[in-house]
Amino acid sequence: MSDIKRVVLAYSGGLDTSVIAKWLEVERGLEVVTFTADLGQGEEIEPAREKARAMGIPDQHIFIEDLREEFVRDFVFPMMRANARYEGDYLLGTSIARPLISKRLVEIAHETGADAIAHGATGKGNDQVRFELSAYALDPDIKVIAPWREWDLTSRTALIAWAEAHQIAVPKDKRGESPFSTDANLLHTSSEGKVLEDPWQETPDYVYSRTDHPEDAPDTPEYIEIGFEKGDGVSLNGEAMSPATLLAALNDLGRTHGIGRLDLVENRFVGMKSRGMYETPGGEIYARAHRGIEQITLDRGAAHLKDELMPRYAELVYNGLWFSPEREMLQAAVDLSQEKVSGTVRLKLYKGNAMVVGRKSDNSLYSEAHVTFEDDAGAYDQKDAEGFIKLNALRLRLLAKRDR
Repeated sequence: MSDIKRVVLAYSGGLDTSVIAKWLEVERGLEVVTFTADLGQGEEIEPAREKARAMGIPDQHIFIEDLREEFVRDFVFPMMRANARYEGDYLLGTSIARPLISKRLVEIAHETGADAIAHGATGKGNDQVRFELSAYALDPDIKVIAPWREWDLTSRTALIAWAEAHQIAVPKDKRGESPFSTDANLLHTSSEGKVLEDPWQETPDYVYSRTDHPEDAPDTPEYIEIGFEKGDGVSLNGEAMSPATLLAALNDLGRTHGIGRLDLVENRFVGMKSRGMYETPGGEIYARAHRGIEQITLDRGAAHLKDELMPRYAELVYNGLWFSPEREMLQAAVDLSQEKVSGTVRLKLYKGNAMVVGRKSDNSLYSEAHVTFEDDAGAYDQKDAEGFIKLNALRLRLLAKRDR
């Protein structure tokens, strides 16, 4: 990588990426471009500009962008159409953000004439894989620098000492050992490490930042209605909303009612098991609503096939293969299934639960005439069931006769 002159760094403005920015300049002799994305992480990102300036980075090399709408519209909603949950539980909040960040890193590298991109992911986690697989899929010639896999700053103490030696401001709260690490965006907040590393110990209350405790949630349930068009949410309680606005509104509702907490031991792509705590308040409400509208608009064959494909789709997203041909093939199938997935779902929010209690659609396949216990006026001939059962039982009867 001796030919690298300029690098685009995924920059949060925090201690780690500030050290990385200076390290790239001092140790590698590189010109640094910073990129900070607003994905709805719930904190002010503009201070990242001043921090970058303080390290001598010129304004034309400081990129700060609001990507909330693109994030939800082009990444979260397509994933939600697939009902994707990694290992049956995880709504992939961190995983789905990485391809968008990588996309902009590569684009900015092209715009600024940079030779490489850099990230602050460690060599133990999934994010390094997600950033780099996405980047290589978009530009096979891009070079990637991952300082955590190269430098000898292997402890918090060493990191702080290096920062102080190079005049990087260290916040007082960074001088002690962090009890856990977090990642946040409009879809979720994740927490890992330290106090969460023992999977037998319950997650302390202070770890939760996105949801009120379900036991403290209102004693009166709240009913809401989410409108869908072709598999995507378009309204809340009759009010049209953009994707990011809708998810943000559902986050507020989920916070109040303590919805979307998940304590999970997952299998990382790199091979180890990891215990994390996830809060996905709006995403959990949305995911349940989406399945609710599919229940009356999807044919059984399409619905069951989607459920068979979902684990594979979720694994691809988790493993960083968003820009792979196999994910795009699955997406095409999923999107085709959503053509008639339009209508309204009513949910009851109450003490940690989001329960579907009603659904309606002009495209509904539900026929009350066929399922009623009352007189169906000839809509269904029950005598037909006898032949249906006998044909399906034929092979079982032949097996039984052979084996008895």
